[in-house]
Amino acid sequence: MKSLRIYLIAGAVILAIYLTAQFNRPKAVDWTETLSSKSKIPFGTYILSKQLTDVFPGAKVTTYRQPVYNVIAEDSIANTSYIIICPGVQLSKTDYNQLKKYVEKGNDVFIAADYFGGPLTKNLNIETKQIFKSFDSFAEVNFLSPHLKTRKGVRIAKDIATTFFSQIDTAQATVISQNSDGKANFVKYTFGKGNLYLCSTPKFFGNYSMLNKDASEYAAKMLSFVKNTKNIALDEYYTQGDLGDESPMRLFLGNPSLQWAYYIALFSLLLFVLYDIKRRQRIIPVIEPLKNSSLEFVNVVGRVYYEKRNNANIAQKKVLYFLTWLRDEHQVKTNKLDEEFTEKIIGKLGISRNAANDLVNYISYISVQEQVTDTELIELNKLIEQIYNQAR
Repeated sequence: MKSLRIYLIAGAVILAIYLTAQFNRPKAVDWTETLSSKSKIPFGTYILSKQLTDVFPGAKVTTYRQPVYNVIAEDSIANTSYIIICPGVQLSKTDYNQLKKYVEKGNDVFIAADYFGGPLTKNLNIETKQIFKSFDSFAEVNFLSPHLKTRKGVRIAKDIATTFFSQIDTAQATVISQNSDGKANFVKYTFGKGNLYLCSTPKFFGNYSMLNKDASEYAAKMLSFVKNTKNIALDEYYTQGDLGDESPMRLFLGNPSLQWAYYIALFSLLLFVLYDIKRRQRIIPVIEPLKNSSLEFVNVVGRVYYEKRNNANIAQKKVLYFLTWLRDEHQVKTNKLDEEFTEKIIGKLGISRNAANDLVNYISYISVQEQVTDTELIELNKLIEQIYNQAR
């Protein structure tokens, strides 16, 4: 118990020191590209989700966390502009067909992603690539329209403007914006009465860009191409997953602080189990087996009789014990010590006639004596022991 207490105290001290160091250390900037509306890191879209109504005045923004088909297949979402901003989009064939029908009915769809997979790539003949530059080097983009184009272009670092469309079908697509190398990063497709806008630089809509004046204006201009309908559908399926996937563990593992708390709790529990794996119990006392005190009892009783020097009483007890033994062990009647008795014990015990006669005669002699000497008592014991030995 003492050693276990020392381990627990040492573990608690180490844990307290670790937690204090973790709490006081400077937090590193998380540059993960989540593009989630719940994320306040540089590449989250928390600011955009709060200011989207500035780009679409009077519109009601509704978020959805379901596949595209599940959202736009309903008639209730008609006459609604649909916006998807995510690191990568992979539509199924069913999603793409429903999306195309949705656009043909006069709805606008805006998709900003680094990667476009599935039917989008196949049917629209598009492909994206990224310019590999250092994280702090600048990349430049600008609109082609003289009304939107800025004199210097939009220059921004952190890999925000490094992805471009390496392949587009110019027969279908209209280039709206391009980078300094003349590669398109924002294009438009027209299907029926509506338009499909594809942007290869989704980080322009992140929190970091929203805090940059030129980048935020550029992002707002791209979104302004989308029709300002009364309802705006903001897709969060590709950044936060299906709404049905919500669970307490998703909350814990999605937050760095809660994630570390969860891991520390698991480690502490494992440490406790390892140190407590030995079954603790009280020491079992050694119980000595009960001693056979019969011999001691006989010795005590014998000493009592010996100290009293009542040889006649001892002799009577010896004779009584011997006759009881004959009755119980050999079924010999002992009410009369006559010739018949002598013959019985000779036949039952298989002893000599002389030994039997000597014992019977001596018992008869001792039984009538009021005083018995030590010699007579010893002689009686000798004759009885002789019968015991011969009977065995």
